[in-house]
Amino acid sequence: MSADPSAGTSAGTGTGPGESSCLACALTAGTAPLPGGTLLRTPHWVVEHCVGPLGLGTVVVKPVRHVLHVARLTPEESAELGPLLQRVSDAVTEVTAPQQVYVCLRSHAGAVPGHIHFVVQPARARDLAEHDAYGPALQMAMFRAGRRPAEAEVAAVCDRLRAALDSPAPRPLG
Repeated sequence: MSADPSAGTSAGTGTGPGESSCLACALTAGTAPLPGGTLLRTPHWVVEHCVGPLGLGTVVVKPVRHVLHVARLTPEESAELGPLLQRVSDAVTEVTAPQQVYVCLRSHAGAVPGHIHFVVQPARARDLAEHDAYGPALQMAMFRAGRRPAEAEVAAVCDRLRAALDSPAPRPLG
């Protein structure tokens, strides 16, 4: 293991550097409210509905353990990541029918590196029109607007996402 304290070497138990105040770790551990609950947990990754204002059906894919940098992922975490992002993107596509699905890395809490997580966000025509933006500008506009989906809506979309994630094979895009 690296001697670098920011390497994220713990198992996501809340005992490693920075974990005691990490929202991502608290959501995984069940010590912070998570509308819709965990969607999927693999040996190395957790999938949850986003708790921020990026819209209904936006999910987060994050390492189970507290990791601050992609460069610090283990070979096993790295091997699982690509197929998982594809699987999650496929489920988001099936459930939300967007024009596009954005996948982007987020890792800052304030101006300090935090628990890495990949945001898998449906980009729907109505969101683009409402915010008159797309790509990163859409995400910034949604953060500025600050609207979060209702818990009941999140719970319902999470049920549909779980079912889609349980599907055995990706669906062809048309």
